[in-house]
Amino acid sequence: MSRRDGAGTSGVDPEQLWLHTGRPARGRKPAFSRQAITSAAVTLADAEGLEAVTMRRVASEVGAGVMSLYSYAPDKETLLELMVDQVSGELPTAGPLTGDWRTDLKAIGHLQRALMLRHPWLPAALTTRRTPGPHTLAFLEHALAALRPTRLDGAAKLEVFSQLTGFVAGHVAHEIAQAAVADRPDRAAAEGRYLSAVAADGHHPELAEALAAPRRPLDPEATFTRFLDRLIDGLDTD
Repeated sequence: MSRRDGAGTSGVDPEQLWLHTGRPARGRKPAFSRQAITSAAVTLADAEGLEAVTMRRVASEVGAGVMSLYSYAPDKETLLELMVDQVSGELPTAGPLTGDWRTDLKAIGHLQRALMLRHPWLPAALTTRRTPGPHTLAFLEHALAALRPTRLDGAAKLEVFSQLTGFVAGHVAHEIAQAAVADRPDRAAAEGRYLSAVAADGHHPELAEALAAPRRPLDPEATFTRFLDRLIDGLDTD
């Protein structure tokens, strides 16, 4: 992997990234655009994961020389910023709010989960600091409007949105991992036998009691809703 395929060493300059047009200032009209490059990278990540997204591979997808891509995205870290913001444009921001901030915040959480399930690489891409681009900012504005009925100050509202996004990203990452295990019944059976043995060893009485309780149906949507309700219903707005 080249240095430019890795994360930038000095971070992404948000002014350079978001306040410019994304095309070279000089020379002949380019045969492709920053949006086309980003779309190719998103398609590649959706199909093969973030590891498949290299500058060389993306250049091949758009039919460009790899060096020409650096005018639009100087490294993979910048490309990831563009990818995150582009898929954030799929999030609706114009829908009416109910005025019940908990209901509205839960709806926002469900929208985020659906987006991350469509783009399974997104939770991992959000684990490092990202500079919000225009689409991300539009959704943030929507979330802040949902929190207007609370007594939270501006900083606290931003913290709530960050907490919600982090929760959804972590949950979806776990959900994807669990689905992968479910596709391997031998692994799932081995884990079940292991936990049963641990529960029976007498050293984990709390775990044994928890495992003996009736199991809930394996419904990912219902599980997410239950966890989300606990998070948002417990938020303190005083």
